[in-house]
Amino acid sequence: MLPCIEGSSYDTPAGQTRHWLDRLALNSRFYFVAGVLRVIDQGRRAANRGQYDDAAWVGSSYDILRLIERCGGRFHLRGLDNIAATSEPVVFISNHMSTLETFVFPCLIEPYKHVTYVVKGSLVTNPFFGPIMRSRDPIVVSRDNPKEDFKIVMDKGKRLISEGWSIIIFPQSTRTTRFDPEHFNSLGIKLARAAKVQVVPVAIKTDFWGNGRLIKDFGPIDRQKDIHMVFGEPMTIRGSGGEEHQKVIEFIQSHLQGWQKG
Repeated sequence: MLPCIEGSSYDTPAGQTRHWLDRLALNSRFYFVAGVLRVIDQGRRAANRGQYDDAAWVGSSYDILRLIERCGGRFHLRGLDNIAATSEPVVFISNHMSTLETFVFPCLIEPYKHVTYVVKGSLVTNPFFGPIMRSRDPIVVSRDNPKEDFKIVMDKGKRLISEGWSIIIFPQSTRTTRFDPEHFNSLGIKLARAAKVQVVPVAIKTDFWGNGRLIKDFGPIDRQKDIHMVFGEPMTIRGSGGEEHQKVIEFIQSHLQGWQKG
């Protein structure tokens, strides 16, 4: 049985205490980074042996979620029942704030929907993380040629969806704590429309795990910042999809504004 978060919502227990090794690290990110690297290395070795299946991917993701909690991270997850609200594949469209969501989404989604990502090429060629990502058969884009990237997403995306896969797409060009609708493209909407499936909007606040200056994936962690994720109700694309694209933007903006006020 795959490890998963059950129910429509989840909050890190109020009594959750940091691991003693994390406390010993004097609020540095040492214990956290060491734990992440250990999980990735275990996954990489399994992937190189051809043994990194769906259960292994979910297990790695779940281990990262629990590691974050042991390092003082506090999760607030909502709308989890919307992940499995339809038996058909869907396109998940989310803002992209940090590495955290890339690692945590699998243990929330994969137990209910076979899923993969649209990713940039460097993630599959990276010698450390690449074997794991390649084992998930992602849709790989260059971000250098928008026209070619669009064709890749449409062609492979429709094929994967027809085979029962759901797709996670981050329409922003890069990870950022600032949400700019002008740079939030409608590629996910267009894919869902072409494949005749629904869209699930996802709003996240994951700046607990910051972006690093030298190594972007391993930035600092801020234990004062709670982690929020909300999965919206599935939406059917009608017409050109412009209205649904705007609804996804408003869904993300409204939650980000609420979390900032809170």
